[in-house]
Amino acid sequence: MTSTTARRTITIAHSPDSDDAFMFYGLAADKLDTYGFKVNQVLKDIQSLNVDAMNGVYEVSAISFAAYPEVNSKYALMPCGASMGLNYGPMIVAKEQLSRDQLSSVRLAIPGKLTTAYLAARLFQPVLNNVVVVPFDKIIDAVKAGQADAGLIIHEGQLTYSQEGLKKIVDLGEWWFELTNGLPLPLGGNVVRKDLGAEQMKVATRLLQDSIKYSLANRQPALEYAMQFARDLKQDQADKFVGMYVNDLTVDYGESGREALRRLFSMAHEKSIIANKLVPEFVEL
Repeated sequence: MTSTTARRTITIAHSPDSDDAFMFYGLAADKLDTYGFKVNQVLKDIQSLNVDAMNGVYEVSAISFAAYPEVNSKYALMPCGASMGLNYGPMIVAKEQLSRDQLSSVRLAIPGKLTTAYLAARLFQPVLNNVVVVPFDKIIDAVKAGQADAGLIIHEGQLTYSQEGLKKIVDLGEWWFELTNGLPLPLGGNVVRKDLGAEQMKVATRLLQDSIKYSLANRQPALEYAMQFARDLKQDQADKFVGMYVNDLTVDYGESGREALRRLFSMAHEKSIIANKLVPEFVEL
């Protein structure tokens, strides 16, 4: 494959989170055949990556699935690299219990309007009249300080919110699992820019899949690398978090993952959250 792929530099952009870092360990540690690519990595928060993808900035990027309708003209989905919550996912938390109806009017801190967490929250409660965007790692503090009545938390906050004295209002992954008869909640994935051409899109996809497989097969050194992005999680917590979001569904969506994504977009269209019916377009290996 190296001989048929012209050597070129590509940039792979992903979040500075322990699960993404774990996924990309094989590349970061220079453990893989890069099939002739020279690979640069860029780390940014997911909301920034969503905006960058709308502008086609990077050849390969992590995105929120909620942003895919905005970028699908430029990018195709890789069939690997997804973060999916199987009966768990983003949570809405608060200092006091709130009803589903109350969420329509309380001040809700969210990590970004292009995040899938916010899309799932809108599917759960279509009327959210008072949202404020807060950096994802500041949401728990904002709720504790009274700057927001409730917070939509993602990433490691899902494991630490109770230590901060907050109560779970809803786990959107649990809600989705029950609603869809057992499908995972698709949260984020990786896309590859279409202007690379069909062959190089496949090569870049295979490279990411190789990295995921390498990390899973070399879990301890990959976890040690990921710990620098774990935001004060203890190692056992980081190990648990990585296991939640880097697993067999990350190696390949499988039919359940693809059906979950189709269902997500279909429901969002039915509720007029996205304008058009959308069929996910995957790179086929």
